[in-house]
Amino acid sequence: MKRVIAFLLAAVMTLSFAACGQKENNQSSQNSGQQNQTKEQKFHIGIVTGTVAQSEDELRGAEAFIKEYGDVDNGGIVKHVTYPDNFMQEQETTIAQIVGLADDPLMKVIVVNQSVPGTVAAFKKIKETRPDILLLAGSPQEDPNMIEEASDLVVDVDNVKRGYLMILAAKKMGAKTFVHISFPRHMSIELLSRRRKIMEEACKDLGLKFAFETAPDPMSDVGIPGAQQFILEKMPEWVKKYGKDTAFFCTNDAQTEPLLKKVAELGAIFVEPDLPSPIMGYPGAFGIDLKAEAGNWPAILKKVEDTVVAKGGGKRMGTWAYSFNYTTTEALAEFGKRVVEGTAKKDSFDDLMKCFEKYTPGAQWNGSYYVDVATGQEKKNHVLVYQDTYVLGQGYLGQTKETIPEKYNNIK
Repeated sequence: MKRVIAFLLAAVMTLSFAACGQKENNQSSQNSGQQNQTKEQKFHIGIVTGTVAQSEDELRGAEAFIKEYGDVDNGGIVKHVTYPDNFMQEQETTIAQIVGLADDPLMKVIVVNQSVPGTVAAFKKIKETRPDILLLAGSPQEDPNMIEEASDLVVDVDNVKRGYLMILAAKKMGAKTFVHISFPRHMSIELLSRRRKIMEEACKDLGLKFAFETAPDPMSDVGIPGAQQFILEKMPEWVKKYGKDTAFFCTNDAQTEPLLKKVAELGAIFVEPDLPSPIMGYPGAFGIDLKAEAGNWPAILKKVEDTVVAKGGGKRMGTWAYSFNYTTTEALAEFGKRVVEGTAKKDSFDDLMKCFEKYTPGAQWNGSYYVDVATGQEKKNHVLVYQDTYVLGQGYLGQTKETIPEKYNNIK
């Protein structure tokens, strides 16, 4: 009898331990699932760009990033909106579009590229209610101090160094004159104004003639069509005035296409667009269909190069192998994603450049922090970058390896 009782007690205890073990395993599995769910907790990234009419590259970069990580409406992590074409007259709409992204409780990163007027006001509003959102600005068009204060990170093309490098490139390409085309709104932007002054000084030092021509602002009453038509009509006169060995440059993306078209027709020189890209102006100016090559930058460059060379523009026209604004949209969004995930630090220059390199295999980059020319202070949340110039029909010029005289960093 005692043996039976002992056996029963042992069986009960065995079953109890097994149940406890199963319960612990279930609890452990549940905890593990909760931890994995926490680690995999979805967050959203907002991207704000212009439309195709104003500057196509940054919008296409947003589309490429959506293709990589998915749209919020379809279960992905990216929400893309655009600001109005006439953003100068519709700043309230621009601000509302940017701020509206912060209504999403899962929103953790907002990228604006280009950062047109209204971005500073929008970022300040977002910071008041959602300080947890990482605010990243590409190609800013507002005062550097203001955009730096409102943003976690600002990235722009290095217009200080390019002021010298573009003149050097023009000389390498055989130019004797450099013509800078712009309008008052752009010349009120500090970095663009400084770049113009640097270009003028570089022309003196490198033996080129510098000239400035004024064109209508696409944001004025004439609109984009009127501003483009002006370039088409004036270029024959300008080439006759300055000669074919003249490098023409304009600060507006919408005016790049008609400028390229006339440069090719008239046999002049074009170093690179203001925001360099093989699809900035070239497809429209030369009638190049790039649908099949969309997103494949080596293939895009080859097709553009073959077309330009075939039409007589070889060694007279250049660009960057990868679009700056397309890449900046992707790189900033990727950088923001990595910061939120903890695989990058928001104040790390190297982590940022790794994101640029991810989307531009084979290209050479250089860059530095922005230095306030008035105070000499280096701004660690404002990064300036540039890529080597690629001359169609010739190849890279080696611009990222050039030593830039210190004097140009101090020109105001």
